[in-house]
Amino acid sequence: MRARQLGIHLGLGTPCPFNAITDVPGVRVGHSTLNQRMDGQQVSTGVTLVHPRSGAAALKPCFTGCHVFNSHGLIATGLEWIREAGHHTTLLAISNTHSVGVVRDALIALEREELCKTGAVSWCIPVVMGPNAGLLNHVWGQHVGVQQVREAMACAQSGPVPQGAVGGGTGMICHEFKGGIGAASRRFTAEQGGYTVGAVVQANLGKREVLRVDGYPVGRRLGHIPSPFAERGTPGMGSIVVILATDAPLLPHQCQRLAQRASIGIARTGGGTEDSSGDIFLAFATGNRDLPTADYGRKGLGFSTPLAMLNNDHISPLFSAAAEAVEEAIINALLAGVPMTSADGVQVPALTAQVLLETLELTGWNRS
Repeated sequence: MRARQLGIHLGLGTPCPFNAITDVPGVRVGHSTLNQRMDGQQVSTGVTLVHPRSGAAALKPCFTGCHVFNSHGLIATGLEWIREAGHHTTLLAISNTHSVGVVRDALIALEREELCKTGAVSWCIPVVMGPNAGLLNHVWGQHVGVQQVREAMACAQSGPVPQGAVGGGTGMICHEFKGGIGAASRRFTAEQGGYTVGAVVQANLGKREVLRVDGYPVGRRLGHIPSPFAERGTPGMGSIVVILATDAPLLPHQCQRLAQRASIGIARTGGGTEDSSGDIFLAFATGNRDLPTADYGRKGLGFSTPLAMLNNDHISPLFSAAAEAVEEAIINALLAGVPMTSADGVQVPALTAQVLLETLELTGWNRS
């Protein structure tokens, strides 16, 4: 069950058919999941890949912006180049903290294979992000490898996005419940430009007592459910990765502005105030096509490229959509969670649809 299926309508915007980042034309998502016992350890991790456009990513750059709300404990590669160049030319990957390096290396190797098929000569700086999943996953084992990256690439598709304990979100904990991957989207009328904004999150943050759903403080009434941090760790420790996509013609600085609005969606659910929570947001726009690739040896490339830009007077609806989509994606990640137990017996409960609805009603919420 997802929030919309329960009658929980977050914000004022209208979701697209998939209610996911894949509602943006050309965007695909793929997962590879590891969830098993290995050598006496619990391995609960994986890889989630976001393909910005169909075809080889290196040949179809996207304008991109990023925002680091808090960098505590969250490892990321490629962000400095996004800040410098304003675009990215690779797939976007999310895993766990100790697997960021190997996923980056795997993407470089696989990108080289793809480029060799086309005869192109290029280079790449993969964007890989990874929150810690140390309670449920044996992060020191570094179990994610090239095979998992290949699997995530092979199964990437448009359409509904599998959510919850899948891919990089397998071992994540959100507001002291099972977290993971969540997705949502918003669409605009023709009078508003007809654009789409989609979000995917890897939610691994938040204290239970501050959890809000549709503005209602449900977390205050959920203290009777045992916390996985009762004997180990600290409530609120964790991180969140947010990837936003839009088909609007945004320039890099506008993408950065869009990425910043993810913090509003996180705040609406009660997150974003913990020192130990790493929060990194990235937004890309596919509205400008045929951006030049990096190939400095090529001759005949013009000195300039015609571009389109959304007028700033009309960008506010995109900001609202980003905030709403992130808020809903986090709640969807919670609702898609399944109970899990760590290797040493720590139990992480799931927030079920029934419990959430009963708690919302106790706070005075009415199904709309």
